Amino acid sequence: MACPAAAAEPDAYRVLSRIENAHVDMYDSLPVPFGLVRFGVAPDHPEIKCQDKFTEVASSSNFTFVGNVEIGKDLSLELLATNYDALLFAYGAATDRKLGIPNEDGLKGIYSARAFVGWYNGLPEYANLAPELDSSEDVVIIGQGNVALDVARTLLTDVDTLKKTDMTDQALAALARSKVQRVRVVGRRGPMQASFTIKEVRELTRLPSVAFLPVDRNLLPKDISKLPRTAKRLTQLLIDGSSVPLSDVQKSCALQFFLSPRAFMSSQGDPPKLGSVEFVNTKILESNMFDASARVIPTEDRTSISTSLAFRSIGYKSEALPGMDKIGVHFDKQKQIISNDFSGRIVSPTGSLVDSQFVYGMYCAGWVKRGPTGVIANTMEDSFATADALVDDWRGGVPFLSGGDGWDAIKNDIAKGIRPVSWEDWLRIDVAERARGKLKGKEREKFTTVEQMLEVLQ
Repeated sequence: MACPAAAAEPDAYRVLSRIENAHVDMYDSLPVPFGLVRFGVAPDHPEIKCQDKFTEVASSSNFTFVGNVEIGKDLSLELLATNYDALLFAYGAATDRKLGIPNEDGLKGIYSARAFVGWYNGLPEYANLAPELDSSEDVVIIGQGNVALDVARTLLTDVDTLKKTDMTDQALAALARSKVQRVRVVGRRGPMQASFTIKEVRELTRLPSVAFLPVDRNLLPKDISKLPRTAKRLTQLLIDGSSVPLSDVQKSCALQFFLSPRAFMSSQGDPPKLGSVEFVNTKILESNMFDASARVIPTEDRTSISTSLAFRSIGYKSEALPGMDKIGVHFDKQKQIISNDFSGRIVSPTGSLVDSQFVYGMYCAGWVKRGPTGVIANTMEDSFATADALVDDWRGGVPFLSGGDGWDAIKNDIAKGIRPVSWEDWLRIDVAERARGKLKGKEREKFTTVEQMLEVLQ
């Protein structure tokens, strides 16, 4: 089985543990494994970086890691499809959604949360981002998911605390120069419809020397005792705010609601730079403003927030890999996922799901299967479900692909100039990163470019 993947580790583990003598080859476009765990998890959340189990899987002689190989570019999907029994796509969501409002791409000081998170986590794609954190005391984050709160927490956390994590040196240097004092996390709906979770809100309320401002009580139910347990705990956090009085500190964080971004406005004194964000005020359409699924509509009111630093955090999206259509894999551009039966079996839609035809031997998992929602635990459960579907099909005699010798048969067909990275190679990179980190009193200092990673292997 081949897994073109950034989040295929759980699938590999499940298949190898349930099918005797199965062999899994996992392809990654970067020289290093772990995908979202390495490049998407906040550095101050090391407990989420569950890498030990996969390291155990990778030590199996029935597993092959093929890094620094981009499927569809360095190696064609057609070639993979003729050399494996099954292909499992688990490559996640590689781009972020845009707001589609004026000046989004034309002004300095506007960043995507995905780029910012990738930058401080050492993702080579964003090694040169260089956000101007010393340009403004005020920050606006558009979007109210957990990633938005991760960005807010990172901007407000004391840099000495972050130095103990695996955050990159260049990010630590920029945060040390940061002038950010006040962060507003803005959403178009209300607090009862926001997608952040208890853990992320609680961490913001507990930041030392940062005042987390309580939410307007009128936006929350008067009697929270009747709410479900999770909603009740979250609402209480929003009511209480933090124990740090605003009058005692310079830094603060506030959640603002019912504001839909309308345009980014340039600075009057420096036109190429961001000067403010214009919002349309919204209101709940339904009669119950506390309904978690309530929708909003625009009003005639407008709000302007002055800032020269803004982050867009409204979600990610997946894209098709080159050559998918040639092997019968349908990518739904509207839903931005691979068409599947919700269990991970890829289908070729001919109308309703009931009439769809299975593309035998083809599977998908994670965000490219269900969309970019949920936390890492959800993605792991989803990956296990796909792997179980594959195992059930294998044991049930369902048709698969033609089979073959996998990576061993096609490694000589790789594009010229590409240096594939094995698991043993990754272990050498890992040792080098840990040695760099030890010198600085941290777990590791990541290499932030592919060239640096490959130089270790020369």
